[in-house]
Amino acid sequence: MESKGIKIYTLGCYKNQVDSEKLAGKIESAGINAMHTDKFEGNTLIINTCGFIKDAKEESIEVIMQAIEAKKRGRIGRIVVMGCLSERYKKELREEIPEVDAWFGVESIEQIIQWLNLPEYRERRIIRKLANPPHYAYLKIAEGCSRRCSFCAIPNIRGSHRSRPIDEIMEEAEGLASKGVKEIILISQDLTSYGIDLYKKQMITQLVKHLSESNLFPWIRLHYLFPTSFPEDLLHLMATKDNICPYIDIPLQHISERILKSMHRGIDKASTMALIEKFRTLVPHAALRSTFIVGYPGETEKEFDELLNFINEVRFERLGVFTYSEEEGTPAALLKDDVNEFTKKRRAELLMEIQSEISFEKNESLIGKTMKVLIDRKEEKYFIGRTIYDSPEVDNEVIIDATHTSLQVGQFYPIIIEKADLYETFGKPYK
Repeated sequence: MESKGIKIYTLGCYKNQVDSEKLAGKIESAGINAMHTDKFEGNTLIINTCGFIKDAKEESIEVIMQAIEAKKRGRIGRIVVMGCLSERYKKELREEIPEVDAWFGVESIEQIIQWLNLPEYRERRIIRKLANPPHYAYLKIAEGCSRRCSFCAIPNIRGSHRSRPIDEIMEEAEGLASKGVKEIILISQDLTSYGIDLYKKQMITQLVKHLSESNLFPWIRLHYLFPTSFPEDLLHLMATKDNICPYIDIPLQHISERILKSMHRGIDKASTMALIEKFRTLVPHAALRSTFIVGYPGETEKEFDELLNFINEVRFERLGVFTYSEEEGTPAALLKDDVNEFTKKRRAELLMEIQSEISFEKNESLIGKTMKVLIDRKEEKYFIGRTIYDSPEVDNEVIIDATHTSLQVGQFYPIIIEKADLYETFGKPYK
């Protein structure tokens, strides 16, 4: 067991990752080494948990139990658990898993610093230790969510939507840029609502404009734009600014009129179709990314077929699928979860089969074109990067043979696409 340093094991979404990065920055500001890890070792291991859906909760519990086993073998000194799972079930977890030394919920960085008995870092400036490669970073612009989607427990865990001031966000952005970050990815549970609570009006377009005109980053990417009340001026801005990635990540969840209403999404089928038409008209070169839920309570074969036809018609560039997971305390939990697991998985597989065909077709259309690619990493004999249409870890990648090529991770290169697969393209540097 290491006698010095604190390890942080992060589960869940990128919002959790940002919390871990801020905690690591605070710890290092106190003069103690902090390291992001996926191993069970160290004097103190802090586990940042996810409590969003059943699979994520089970994974978090499994990681805690593995850490306890490592503690019994002397590989870990203390175990601290934080994040969404412990926010949601702290009392039950504390009683059932007494081997954990301390439990903290969300937004608990200051309490953890106090528990660790570290001197408090009092500067206003936010210092983060990134958990991913240093050329990109996630920037959380708000906490919580005020949408009351029937299936989602996030408002119960993280509270209502709370926007951060623009000057505070810009200050953090400047700090990240000074460390060499080239791509900034704006995240929150609902980017569309940014500013409403703080400035009494939507301010996401103004914030993105500030970031774009600061010229701090070659790429600015937006994640999780809610479809209801989508700001059209953001599309006009995206169409005119080269450093705003033409990438629209908008979780639609379904297209059936009845299911959208039951989900409390605040948007119907006609408005969804009109919004997509607006995207394709105002930013025709943009990549549309969305996520969908299959197996929602009462989802019929007819409603699922309607979703399949919608996917076929819209032809999203990027797409993710989740099977419905009942979450206690949500309105949907009062409905009968009457779609069995086999059917849920079959529907998810059918949807992704269609999407894989669409993705392959769109990737094939890139053959012969030269794309600007940001190199993320090198794996054995290959460099792996992304185009402006792809976010880290969740989207397509560009594979480049490194045998006779010397590229630098974290730099942009023009790459000629020579071959395509379902979710990858293959190319070589343009000379």
